[in-house]
Amino acid sequence: MTPPPPSPEAVHTHRRPVPRTPRPLRVLLPALLILGWLVAAGIGGPYFGRVDEVSSNDRTAYLPDSSAATEVSQRAADFTGSEAIPAIVVITAPQEMDEQTLDTVTDATAALADLDTVTDEISPPIPSEDGQAVQVFVPLDSDADLGAVTAQIDAELAADLPAELTAHVTGPAGFSADLGEAFAGIDGLLLGVALAAVLVILLIVYRSLLLPLIVLSTSMFALCAALLTIWHLAAANVLLLSGQTQGILFILVIGATTDYSLLYVARYRDELRRTRERWPATLKALRGTLEPVLASGGTVIAGLLCLLLSDLKSNSTLGPVAAIGILFAMAAALTFLPAVLYAAGRVAFWPRRPHFAPDAPDAGADPSAHGIWGRIALAVRRRPRPVWILTALVLALGCLGITQLEADGVPQSDLVLAESSARQGQIELGEHFPDGSGSPMQVIVAESSLQATADRLLDQDGIDSVTITAEDSPSGSAPVTADGIQAQGPPGTPAPEPTVVDGEVLLQATLTDAADSPAAEQTVRAVRADLAAQELDALVGGVTATSIDTNDTSAHDRALIIPVVLVVIVLILMLLLRAILAPVLLILTTVLSFGTAMGISALMFDHVFDFPGADPAVPLFGFVFLVALGIDYNIFLMTRVREESLAHGTREGVVRGLAVTGGVITSAGMVLAATFAALGVIPILFLAQIAFIVAFGVLLDTFVVRTLLVPALALDLGKVIWWPSALWRTGRR
Repeated sequence: MTPPPPSPEAVHTHRRPVPRTPRPLRVLLPALLILGWLVAAGIGGPYFGRVDEVSSNDRTAYLPDSSAATEVSQRAADFTGSEAIPAIVVITAPQEMDEQTLDTVTDATAALADLDTVTDEISPPIPSEDGQAVQVFVPLDSDADLGAVTAQIDAELAADLPAELTAHVTGPAGFSADLGEAFAGIDGLLLGVALAAVLVILLIVYRSLLLPLIVLSTSMFALCAALLTIWHLAAANVLLLSGQTQGILFILVIGATTDYSLLYVARYRDELRRTRERWPATLKALRGTLEPVLASGGTVIAGLLCLLLSDLKSNSTLGPVAAIGILFAMAAALTFLPAVLYAAGRVAFWPRRPHFAPDAPDAGADPSAHGIWGRIALAVRRRPRPVWILTALVLALGCLGITQLEADGVPQSDLVLAESSARQGQIELGEHFPDGSGSPMQVIVAESSLQATADRLLDQDGIDSVTITAEDSPSGSAPVTADGIQAQGPPGTPAPEPTVVDGEVLLQATLTDAADSPAAEQTVRAVRADLAAQELDALVGGVTATSIDTNDTSAHDRALIIPVVLVVIVLILMLLLRAILAPVLLILTTVLSFGTAMGISALMFDHVFDFPGADPAVPLFGFVFLVALGIDYNIFLMTRVREESLAHGTREGVVRGLAVTGGVITSAGMVLAATFAALGVIPILFLAQIAFIVAFGVLLDTFVVRTLLVPALALDLGKVIWWPSALWRTGRR
C-alpha cells in the first residue's frame, strides 16, 4: 500500500537544511545587487526626459514596408524636393474679407517665413469662395518640436492679425503637434498618478511605512533599467518607439514589478515567521516565488512577442519593447527586492513585524484563519457546481455587448480627447473649402499614364480637383483637367512641365470629403479599385490611404495573432501544471473573462463615454494584455493549489490555495488595475480605451474568475483536472 504523502507541516519540519553560506558572501552579494541596481537607475533615470529624441508619432512610420501608403510617403519627397511636414493655417472672418484685410493677412503669413523651422516657401493666401476664409500652406521641418512651432505660429498671428480674425493651425503638422502635446504628460503626469495609486494601495495592504517605498523603488529601478536599454536600441534603429508604446511600457513595468514584489513579500513574511535568521528565510522565499514569477513573466513575454507577427510596426515593435520591460520587472523583483528586504530584515515590515513563531499551527489547515478569502473558499466548496454555472452564465451575458463594439477606426481628428486647435481648424477648413483641402490623395503613376489616370480621378464623385507636381510652376504644382495640364498666369503662359522621377509623376487629388472621414475612405478604395481595373500601375497614398492601410493591416493582425497567443499560453500552462485539462480550462475561463470585459467596455464607450469608435488594434491589445496578464492570477492560484494538492488532495488543495493566495492576488490585481487606469490621464482615445478595458478586465479576473469560477470548476471536477499527469493517477480527490 502506498503511504500517503506527507503534510506540509511535516515537509516543512523535515525539509533539508539550507547549506550554510559564508557570512562575507551573505553581506557582499546583497550589497552588490543593490549597488548594481542603484547604478542602473542613476544612469537610466535621466533618459525619461529624452524619449522624444528617439520616438515618432508619424502613422506612416509604423506601416509595413509593402504598404502603398508607405511607399508613396517615402517617395513623395523625390517629386517635391522637400521632406517638410505641411501645416495649414486657416484664417476666418465673420464676414467677407475686403482687400485691406487680405493684405494684412498676406503680410502676417509672409512673416512666418522668418521662423527657423520653415523649410521652404510659404504659399500665398488662398481665399475661399465665400471670401470669409483663407488657407496658407506652411512647410515645417519634420524634425522640429511641432508643438512649440505651432504655438509660435499661433502667437505670431495673434499679434499681427486684427482681433476679429481667427487663426488655427491644422493639417498633418497641426495634428502631430496635438498628439505630441497629449503625450507630453507621460513622463510626469502618468508616472505620478500611477505611482500615487500604487502607493495608496500598498499602504492599505501592508499598513507599513517602509515596505511600500521599497516595493515602489523596485518598480522604478526596473523601469529605469528597461528605459535605458530600450532608448539605446531605439537610437540604433533596432526598435521603433512612440508615445503610445512608451505609456504602455511605463504602466506595464510598474504594474508587473509590483505584482511580482507582492508575491515575494508574502512568501518572505511567512518564512520570517518560521525561520529565525534572514538568510534562510530569503532563500526559502525565493525558492517559493521563483517558479510562479518566471511562469507568469514568461507567459506575458510569450504573449507580447506574438505581436512580432504583426505587419503593423506599431504593434510589432510594442512586443519586444514591453517584453524587455517585463524581463527587468522579473529581475528587479527577484534580485533587488530580496537584497533590500534581507538587508532590512523584519524592520521593513514595521510597525507590523512578523515575529518568529515556529510552533504556530499551519494557517492553511484552517481556511477561515485567512479572513474573507477563507470564508469564500469554504462557501465555494459547499456548492461548486451552481457557483461555476451561474458565474459562467453571467460572464457570457456580458459578452453580448461585443456586438456594439465599433473597432473599424476613428478619424484622425478624434484621436486626441482634449481640446484641439487642429480639430477646430479642420472644421473651419471644411466649412469654407472642399473638406479634403490640405490632405490630398497622392498618386504616383508612370508619365505615359498621366492623363489617363487624371481622367479616372476626375470621374470620381468624391474628388474635387487634380493637380500635378511641377517644379517650374510658381506654386510647385499645376491643375490637371480633361484637356491636360493647365497654365497658371497671364494668357499665353505655357503649361509647366511635370516633375518626372524615374519615369513617374506625382498627382494630387483634393477630396470633397474630410480626409479622415468614412466617405473619403470609400473614395480612396474606389480609386484604387478603378485604377487596378484599368490596369494603370499606380500607387495611392496620402493621409486617407495611410488610415485605410493602418486599419486593414490591424484587422489582419488581429485575426492572426489572437489564435497564436492562445496556443502559446496553453502550451506554457501545460508545461507549468504538468497537465492538459487544467490549462485548457484556465485559458477558456480567461477568454470568457476577456469577452465580458470587451462587451461591458463597448457598452460604456457607446453610452457613457460617447467615444466616436475604436481603433482596430484595441481588441488585439486588450486581448494580449488581459489574457497574458489575467492568466497570471490563475498561475499564482493554481501553482499553489497544485502544491497543496500534492499533500492534501485536490479538493482540499483548492480550498487551501484560494484561502492562502486570496489576499496577495487581490492586492496584485488592484495594483495592476490602478496602474492601467492611470493611462486614462493621457488624453488619447486609444490609451483611454485600453485603460478601461484592462483595468476592468483585471478586476473581473481577480474578483470573479479567480475567486469563483476557477476554484468552483476545480472543486467540481476534482483530481481529473490534473489529467493526464501523475497527480491525476495517484492523487486524492
